[in-house]
Amino acid sequence: MQVTFLGTSSGVPTRSRNVSAVALRLPQRAELWLFDCGEGTQHQFLRSELRVSQLSRIFITHMHGDHVFGLPGLLASLGLAGTCSGIDLYGPDPLRDYLEGVLRTSSTRIGYPLRSHRVKEAAKSGALLLDDDDITVRCTPLTHRVPAYAYRVDQKPRAGRFAVEQAKALGIPPGPIYAELKAGRTVTLEDGRIINGASLCGPERPGCSLVYCTDTVFSEAAVELAAGADLLIHESTFAHAEAEMAFQRQHSTSTMAAQTALAAGVKQLALTHLSPRYMPGNAVTPDDLLAEARAIFPNTLLAKDFLSLELAAPEPEAGTPQAADAAAAPRATASAGTSSSP
Repeated sequence: MQVTFLGTSSGVPTRSRNVSAVALRLPQRAELWLFDCGEGTQHQFLRSELRVSQLSRIFITHMHGDHVFGLPGLLASLGLAGTCSGIDLYGPDPLRDYLEGVLRTSSTRIGYPLRSHRVKEAAKSGALLLDDDDITVRCTPLTHRVPAYAYRVDQKPRAGRFAVEQAKALGIPPGPIYAELKAGRTVTLEDGRIINGASLCGPERPGCSLVYCTDTVFSEAAVELAAGADLLIHESTFAHAEAEMAFQRQHSTSTMAAQTALAAGVKQLALTHLSPRYMPGNAVTPDDLLAEARAIFPNTLLAKDFLSLELAAPEPEAGTPQAADAAAAPRATASAGTSSSP
């Protein structure tokens, strides 16, 4: 998984931060998923190395403007490009009416399939929202002024590495049969031997997991959804000193985000959705929010626009003492994009 932050400000854009949008690139599938779509998101795509033509799914957390005002324009542009094969759209109940109203009153025609999915029932019941071959998506209700939802993306475990040399030593000829064995299936050779593919494969390789959680005050539901995740992207609208305001507006402080990460046992926390009041040069800066969070959860980073994170599970060698530990600790490596402002 490759995560790219396209907007990390709350409420309104600033010179260095656009409003909420996070892209999830799945290179092995040549797909791109989007979480929230604040105003100007398609401009952020143009400034990034992402290919909007790969966009296939959009997940909306809630209906506040800084999370949805960019959606009609992006969908209209995809239609004009003529290369979109279809979009699956997930979000709160009013999302469909909102889009239909904007598209109708602006006389905008969408020339590709636009499939809308309401997430309310899946969030309530805990059922899978999506089970798409090697990926699942779940969601949960958050605590905000309007209905809001967090999303979790999990890659299913992958088959263990196939022991090619061992197969050759057994006299198994290379070819399509290797694919069957690698999948763990039992095959019968021409000489009558029965080979169990599982015996030629190493331990299952874990997938990666990502949780996107905004907007909400501290939520036990978010802790439960994020349990054990490799990366938790969590809003950090306010500093700890403004916790009273955070409760009033039902947003999180930096310490609430860190407490969620700690309680959920995630491997890494990324703070996003920062209030514009924390501009560099002000009394309290984004670095101060980062320090507050790290005091509780040390493995915290501060998201900024165009920051990319690579989530990749290690490839443990079967039978080594490190295999079990490595399998449980996928890594996230960061690389900055075109923006270098805090």
